[in-house]
Amino acid sequence: MKTRTDPAVRALEECCPAVLSSPLTEGKAEELAMAFGVLADPVRLRLLSLVTSAKAGEACVCELVEPLGRSQPTISHHLKILADAGLIEGDKRGRWVWYRAVPCRLDLLRSVLA
Repeated sequence: MKTRTDPAVRALEECCPAVLSSPLTEGKAEELAMAFGVLADPVRLRLLSLVTSAKAGEACVCELVEPLGRSQPTISHHLKILADAGLIEGDKRGRWVWYRAVPCRLDLLRSVLA
């Protein structure tokens, strides 16, 4: 278990202070509501799960079509929504985009739920 003395935890606290340590500002509440709203869709929640659990730490959009049984354009649409919310980021390599999670954003959402 990570403690407050762990460098990763200290870096997270500097970047994303504990949300529940003080009342949320209107702006922060809107930001969090938007991020949680993005995850309220089952396809996007499954996509995030597939990306974060990928063995290489990233997943190609081409690898995400079959597990979800949706078309590639539909998957790309949902991935764009996740990326716009700052939960994942992608790199275009040739014809495909490879996605990975943004740990600080996911840790912020976890801290709200903790």
